[in-house]
Amino acid sequence: MILVTGGTGFIGSHTCVELLNAGYEVVVIDNLMNSKAESLDAVKEITGKSCTFYKVDINDEAGLREVFSKHTFECVIHFAGLKAVGESCQKPHFYYSNNISGTLTLLKVMNEFGCKGIVFSSSATVYGNNNEPPFTEDMPTSCTNPYGWTKLMQEQMLTDIALADKDMRVVLLRYFNPIGAHPSGLIGENPNGIPNNLVPYICKVAIGQLPYLNVYGNDYDTVDGTGVRDYIHVVDLAKGHLAALKYLEKNTGVLTVNLGTGNGYSVLQVVDAYAKASGKEIPVNIAPRRQGDIASGYANASKAYEKLGWKAELGIDEMCRDAWNYASKKM
Repeated sequence: MILVTGGTGFIGSHTCVELLNAGYEVVVIDNLMNSKAESLDAVKEITGKSCTFYKVDINDEAGLREVFSKHTFECVIHFAGLKAVGESCQKPHFYYSNNISGTLTLLKVMNEFGCKGIVFSSSATVYGNNNEPPFTEDMPTSCTNPYGWTKLMQEQMLTDIALADKDMRVVLLRYFNPIGAHPSGLIGENPNGIPNNLVPYICKVAIGQLPYLNVYGNDYDTVDGTGVRDYIHVVDLAKGHLAALKYLEKNTGVLTVNLGTGNGYSVLQVVDAYAKASGKEIPVNIAPRRQGDIASGYANASKAYEKLGWKAELGIDEMCRDAWNYASKKM
């Protein structure tokens, strides 16, 4: 049985689909701050199987203990956490309290109940802005915002705990830029308010909820002057968690792995692909660069294939097709 924290969210719900389809029993906890429990109804519709759900915050030690007392977990897949870079700069205390303290509480309860496996949702933001792409897992780390620092601190916490406890099994997954949606159109990314991420913003422009897309900087040293990122289909990303889980069934210690495609796409290339997928014009407004943004960031994903037998299968056209399929039905 697998515990998925933050399992009603964008990546969490897609991972629940892959886990259920692979035959795992799944328990989900989520505080529903940035998601809805209805996503698990869609997971059931896709898979024909149910997750057990508890509305519990990872900072709620008593609530976590109650969940662990009812089930025996082989492993935890840990998504729960706040994730908006801009908000983290405005509310750093909120981010450190939630992300760091919440993970410490989770680890405390895991230890009490003898659960020794965890797959952690980290981020390519830990590579900072001083490395040249493609990014490899052995590069020096640094961060430009509190959100990034919480991810790096959690990586360090998990590494230290695994060094102290030789039975501990940890995979740190450094995501690049997840986009897309499940091909069924039943689950996808639909954030509240103004989106922080590129593709949900493009979606809202395409369906007329927002007038144009702000493109921050068109004078970078890239193919068309706009920032280049490694966009990965959320279904590929979810399958990466399944591969990490299978790795932990046979290995102890800590493994750090990039989950990306190894290819970079510029903002305008994503806009063009989305316009093609949707048949809609996407007006853009060129705005000044944002502080802390890098020109180009993409993964060297060879370690994921070597250690996990995983590689991304879907390209930018499929990512935009599935994102539009979901957005046109749900937004």
